[in-house]
Amino acid sequence: MKTCKLFIFLSLIALHSTAKVSLPAVISSGMVLQQQSEVALWGKAKSSSKLSIVTSWNKKTYSLTTEKDGSWKTTVQTPTAGGPYGITFNDGEKLELQDVLIGEVWVCSGQSNMQMPVGGFMNEPVAHSLNLLMEAEEQGVRLFKIERTWANTPRTALKARWKSSNAENISDFSAVGYQFARMLQKQLHVPVGIIESAFGGTPIEAWMKSNSLAGFTDYPVKTDTTTTNRNDASVLFNAMINPIVGFHIKGVIWYQGESNRSTANTYDRKMQAMVKEWRNIWACGDWPFYYVQIAPFLYKGDENKLPLMYEAQARAMRLIPNSGMAVSVDAGSEVSIHPSDKTVISQRLAYWALAKTYGKKGIPYQGPKYKSIQTENGKAIVNFEHTNNGLTAYDKPLINFEIAGEDRVFYPGTAIISGSTVVVQSNRVSKPVAVRYAFKDWLAGNLYNVDGLPAAPFRTDQW
Repeated sequence: MKTCKLFIFLSLIALHSTAKVSLPAVISSGMVLQQQSEVALWGKAKSSSKLSIVTSWNKKTYSLTTEKDGSWKTTVQTPTAGGPYGITFNDGEKLELQDVLIGEVWVCSGQSNMQMPVGGFMNEPVAHSLNLLMEAEEQGVRLFKIERTWANTPRTALKARWKSSNAENISDFSAVGYQFARMLQKQLHVPVGIIESAFGGTPIEAWMKSNSLAGFTDYPVKTDTTTTNRNDASVLFNAMINPIVGFHIKGVIWYQGESNRSTANTYDRKMQAMVKEWRNIWACGDWPFYYVQIAPFLYKGDENKLPLMYEAQARAMRLIPNSGMAVSVDAGSEVSIHPSDKTVISQRLAYWALAKTYGKKGIPYQGPKYKSIQTENGKAIVNFEHTNNGLTAYDKPLINFEIAGEDRVFYPGTAIISGSTVVVQSNRVSKPVAVRYAFKDWLAGNLYNVDGLPAAPFRTDQW
């Protein structure tokens, strides 16, 4: 018996000592590495062995010694955008990565509106999808789609691989994420890698590391660890975020919130906690976080919670440094929680990135923002920020403004643009006190600044 155990022990040592270099799925041929950065590489190799890494873009050799368990981690310097390049790993046996591009790397995450692929969902199309498929052939865009799964404990392995952009591959890839990446690639003229980690019908708590949930009490705390589902706290972070943490990225785009309408009063602080924790453990700076304000939709049987989520998402931009919100009040659907026009959403996220992250001068990125209200002669005059050239409704009447007096009863208001203000009145309200705009579950908006960016739903009261 002792001889048998010794044989097994020695066999395991021999097997481990001759292990080939292995890498996480996200570090592989076809990937995009963030340009002009110290990017992390990690994996497994022979136990306590010398490992050399050669990067073809500068012919530099990086040498290190692996740990007893064969694990290793290091950083390499990347140049300006270009490629394709190769990376060679050698611990006595060579592993070569090919077709590696250097450029910009972004993560797109959230629930079903981020997950919604270019090819659409069943009976729910994506606008312009056929054109997107026809124009998808572009070697400068690379896709990495993480399978939808969850776990009670942090994982490191993934079933995913980098793919080139073509009609077949983008058809099942996030329509918002793909178009955002394609827009950046066209404007910046560099390779762009986009990593999709999205799962429909999931709350923000599932995407949060357990540490970042400290202090929140408005979510179910799991006590039975023998079972799990996709909505449990931290399970999506464990399975769909943790395996890519540390892979150097430029930023994150986020589209989520429908599943948190019932806890909107804490959603902004949860966003803040999630982003802070992700940035901390990613350890590659306070990367930008751009997100989408969820679109109007009539949630039957669960009405009148969406406006509170609008407010929470707007507050989050003040709480999260280096963040920005794309407004979608004009791009919803009365009959589908998944609006078809993902192009306009991608554009608005791209405006933020191009202007704020990449410093492109002259690109507006933020729509009119409510500033203050004053009343005179039975009219409410609403003032806005971010209206350099005034406001517009593109030759149509303004819709979905409401006005109330001291009785706090809101009536539909007649709204007229006057320079950078909106004047609201109603013959049923002689002494206005408050104004609301598109502040219900299903009320679209059509107020824009002259740059074509929409105002978010708002209220001037706190009733």
